Amino acid sequence: MEILQVAQHADDLDRACAFYELLLGGPPAARFDPPGLLFFNVGRSRLLLERAAASALVYLQVDDVPATVERLRGLKVEIVDPPHIIFSHTDDSLGPAGTDEWMAFIRDSEGNTVGLVSHEPRHDP
Repeated sequence: MEILQVAQHADDLDRACAFYELLLGGPPAARFDPPGLLFFNVGRSRLLLERAAASALVYLQVDDVPATVERLRGLKVEIVDPPHIIFSHTDDSLGPAGTDEWMAFIRDSEGNTVGLVSHEPRHDP
């Protein structure tokens, strides 16, 4: 079993479309308006942006959290919580062993918080 789709609230589909095209680096897979549905493929899952959906906290895996945040900061995206290491993986139970898990949080165009996650080789102090 795997996650097929996550729904996220969006008041303005045009504004949300522009934001997620920049964030995800590509156009939506489909749009149905009415009734107000916008789909992006994210890996093997879909992100559905919909007026009727509740706000969700979605975490997106990126190659490099600090670099992604700097790119988004240059685009005037609100940074809610800057890049930081949240966990060092000693085994593979929650992420690749021997890596530090980086996270940051941004605010999307619709007021939702979005988490960004990456795994980097562990840097022991």
